[in-house]
Amino acid sequence: MKRIMEEAPTNDPGESSSSVKEILSRARAEVGKVIIGQEDVIDFSLIAIFTGNHILVEGVPGVAKTLLVRTLARILGAEFSRIQFTPDLMPSDITGTNIFNIQEGDFHLVKGPIFTSFLLADEINRAPAKTQSALLQAMQERQVTIDGVTHELPDSFTVFATQNPIEYEGTYPLPEAQKDRFLLRVEMDYPGEDEEKLLATRSLGSETPENVLDSDAIQPVLTASDIVTMQNALQSITIKEELVSYVVDLIRTSRETDSIQVGAGPRATQALLLSSRAYAAIQGRDFVTPDDIHEMTRPVLSHRIVLRPEYEIEGVTTDEAIRKLLESVAVPR
Repeated sequence: MKRIMEEAPTNDPGESSSSVKEILSRARAEVGKVIIGQEDVIDFSLIAIFTGNHILVEGVPGVAKTLLVRTLARILGAEFSRIQFTPDLMPSDITGTNIFNIQEGDFHLVKGPIFTSFLLADEINRAPAKTQSALLQAMQERQVTIDGVTHELPDSFTVFATQNPIEYEGTYPLPEAQKDRFLLRVEMDYPGEDEEKLLATRSLGSETPENVLDSDAIQPVLTASDIVTMQNALQSITIKEELVSYVVDLIRTSRETDSIQVGAGPRATQALLLSSRAYAAIQGRDFVTPDDIHEMTRPVLSHRIVLRPEYEIEGVTTDEAIRKLLESVAVPR
């Protein structure tokens, strides 16, 4: 995250914030032409992209997780790759490998699917830890090391990892170090009744979401090289010093709460500040409010805290622990 936190020169902060709001608004509108409902997931995905981070999406099969990432890649002018994680997947299947060319008498790198801008790591917990760890360097440093040689990934490299929240047989839970690399964890739920009826109606004609995505109805909003510019432009969104202190207090209190065995680390502080700033921009504002921080606390902390077993036995959930955490820390006036 250090790369994103660095200051970028801006000539006119007001002009920068207006540009951010306009582009985010256009991006939301274009995604909405394909994805029916799921407004929160769309917003959180845009937040992950425009803060230069990664997102963990949980949802049952068939709720358009792959379609969402394909749509985002299309409107943002970025490359897209998908990896189906399975127990027999090897690290080299992700990163690539050097192959000896007999005719030329030399090794040539065959790049794996990780060499892209948007990577969908589907059912990431299906692969063992050794394979999951192949993503760690890429997620943190945007680099891949193959046979001792380091290769750069695009600055816009973003991992969208998915998990099935109801099926855990034959899975390998993500280690805490890897979960901490995801800016947000969100849940992609079933569509509402009216939304599902609209989807059913479209499926009977030519305006299926897949057909709309492949048509001229979807217009790119940015190019891949513009994404980094947008990430820097988010720094024009104002966040007051007392709100920074409030975020620090929230994270530190998570380490002292009775129901929480392992609280959030310093990376969570950065994540909550960055995501709150981006959320404010999506809402059309050039300043952060306490409500923005509250909206982002759950997706930022839900995968970073570990409850005490005795509280879990009593039925306490992560959401309840986060809600009580927010209630226990005074909001700046």
